Amino acid sequence: MDRMAKEGMRFTSFYAQTVCGPSRSALLTGCYPMRIERAEHDDGRMVHPAMSLNEITLAEILKEQGYKTGMAGKWDASGRGKLTFRVELGPHNQGFDCTFWGETAFCKPIFEKQKVVLKNPYHPSPTQLFTDKAIEFLETNKDEPFFFYLAHPMPHTPLYTTEKFKGKSAAGLYGDCIEELDYHTGRLLDKVKELGLDDSTYIIFTSDNGPWWIKKDHAGHCEPLRSAKTSTYDGGLRVPFIIRAPGKVPAGTVSDLVCANMDLFPTIGKLAGAELPDDRVIDGLDISGIIHGTQTELDRPFFFYQHEALRAVRRGTWKLHLVHSDLDRTKEGVQWQTHVPPEDRPYVEVLSLYNLDDDIGETTNVAAQYPEVVTELLKDLDFAKEDIGYHDVIGEHSRR
Repeated sequence: MDRMAKEGMRFTSFYAQTVCGPSRSALLTGCYPMRIERAEHDDGRMVHPAMSLNEITLAEILKEQGYKTGMAGKWDASGRGKLTFRVELGPHNQGFDCTFWGETAFCKPIFEKQKVVLKNPYHPSPTQLFTDKAIEFLETNKDEPFFFYLAHPMPHTPLYTTEKFKGKSAAGLYGDCIEELDYHTGRLLDKVKELGLDDSTYIIFTSDNGPWWIKKDHAGHCEPLRSAKTSTYDGGLRVPFIIRAPGKVPAGTVSDLVCANMDLFPTIGKLAGAELPDDRVIDGLDISGIIHGTQTELDRPFFFYQHEALRAVRRGTWKLHLVHSDLDRTKEGVQWQTHVPPEDRPYVEVLSLYNLDDDIGETTNVAAQYPEVVTELLKDLDFAKEDIGYHDVIGEHSRR
């Protein structure tokens, strides 16, 4: 991964969503999860977290351009558990030709399309297993345009690694899993070169959210960022991002512009010459100029949702957290309160403004010193409330 960064571009203010399922939906559709239509049961109940088949995915717009599309790993957009999981909401019905997938981090069982092909995938290693499928796809489709989405379940708990990597890292089992993930990322890079595709392939490495603090050392760490998964402090959803494409992405470069995984939908679409849907709002931005080194400025708000609750906004170096106390939570918010690190409870009781250039850990509230910045960011938040939605309010251009 370090070599990949040296040969490509690394983003240091790149955001996903605060939990895994919504992050994947945002990546695939280019939209905030609050804007995305959810699937329903036959009785009209909403399936959560499940993405409706009416949504248009990145794989679907690439298929229209003649791309072969494949996916392996964790899908997490078909509902969960016996009560809500629906196999027909899997990747095979969302634009992917070849699929080898499981629903959650456990990935038990594994499906090819709708057929169970493996009941227990954790032997010898899920990282090796899904990488093997990716390599198989590359070898099969090397002579055609292709798009492959490799969604490793590792290093989400429960952690698994092969004997080859056990004890290799000073960071314990979590570190061992990262070592193995790094190794198999190298296998993919080597295969792309071996197949003669290095000059014509964009390779992206990123994550879906920050570490899950209740799993402690089995979840990793994100210092100096504050907090962790399920929180809307940056530790919850600022994630690594590397993009590599020799001759196209300038090597050894870094961008601190505010970008997000939902930007991949319009960006990859642009690179492939695909038509974006014009019947719906797409929140992601085309950042192809940034990754090619021709764009050095970007002024956009990025909104931080904790499930349905709108919590904060970032624009440039400034991040504003709304007031949200124990009295300002839905039932779901109460449930997820226990997943937030103790130091972040109770929730924000005053408007809190942080300058992330000076205070990446979001420790010093400077709202009183910069009232004009607070005023402008509140306008951004008012837009999000009206257009995207928040809590149980459906936004003007939400598809829920």
